[in-house]
Amino acid sequence: MPNDPIIEKTNSAQLVEDSENSAGTTPVSFPAINQEDEALIQEMIRAGLLYGKAKSKTHPRAKQFVFTTRNYIEIIDLVKTVEYLRKALDFLNGVAAKGGQILFVGTQPAAKASIVETAKNLNQLYVSTRWLGGTLTNFGTISKRIAYFKKLKEDQKSGALDKYTKKERVDFNREISKLTLLFSGLESMNQLPDALLVINSKLQDTAVREAKRVKIPVVALMSTDQNPDGIDYPIPGNDSAPMSIKWVLAKVHESLKNVKPGVAPIPAKPNTANSDNLT
Repeated sequence: MPNDPIIEKTNSAQLVEDSENSAGTTPVSFPAINQEDEALIQEMIRAGLLYGKAKSKTHPRAKQFVFTTRNYIEIIDLVKTVEYLRKALDFLNGVAAKGGQILFVGTQPAAKASIVETAKNLNQLYVSTRWLGGTLTNFGTISKRIAYFKKLKEDQKSGALDKYTKKERVDFNREISKLTLLFSGLESMNQLPDALLVINSKLQDTAVREAKRVKIPVVALMSTDQNPDGIDYPIPGNDSAPMSIKWVLAKVHESLKNVKPGVAPIPAKPNTANSDNLT
């Protein structure tokens, strides 16, 4: 099979230009419903959201999100991505309008910076280093550790730790550094969050399972190697490229930044796809 420069191009910002200029290559074309969708799809193409995993890794339940295959790589149906993204944003808007908390989770290198930036800008919770088992299912214990972490920081700032020996202060500083990695994005989590937003549900499997156990709805940017069943609001798309992740989180920020608590929009229906619709 001849190489397809559209698929092989690593700089996703050049996708549209390449699709127009590559001789002998048929560009990926998605049937947009209207001009607004067409504009969104062009943005998604530039951000590389259309790239799924290798066809051999495709989860059977994710085939509903596959548009075509190029050079053994699944191409995600961006028309469906637009549809599912809107449902997810409607849901998150509803959570924010009720004053609820959203926990953003993305621990892979490609997601860390965007997760932290988006959550901080929205005054929401985040986990960007390592998911600590029991964060949701053993919240009582975790909340005590968060309180201890906050007290240590306050004591350090106020000089209350100065009475200890140099060695003891060094030990406290090390402990604060360790706890900062685990809890810096959870300091304001005084109760269980109202929603979980994860990048790559397969990689964040523990977080997703805990959320389901305590009945917290899950929004997930997920590629073709993952099972959408059990995810309340799946967003099919490239979940491993920094540019794609940043684009999706930018849309989340854009949608939520002006939401005012007390004015709740009509919530979107969660994922109701069933096996009869899968190919």
